[in-house]
Amino acid sequence: MAAGSADSPATLYGPVSLVLGTAALVAVVPAGLLGIAIPLLLGSLAVTFALLGLGQKLNRVQCGVGLVTGSLGVLHPVLLVVA
Repeated sequence: MAAGSADSPATLYGPVSLVLGTAALVAVVPAGLLGIAIPLLLGSLAVTFALLGLGQKLNRVQCGVGLVTGSLGVLHPVLLVVA
């Protein structure tokens, strides 16, 4: 299977990063009540998959949105701890 083909599992990096980034932002809302571990985990996974997808040049828009939402999901709990 060639890298970047339509049947490659790498085509899922964009949608997975988008879903994980959105879930990280949703998990930020009750972060003060439930803790910061879930948004940090989901956000870091979203950023990782987004960077992998951008490196493969597949689903670039979804990877970009996943990167932004995932990084916001990571930064918000970190800023809560710092403050």
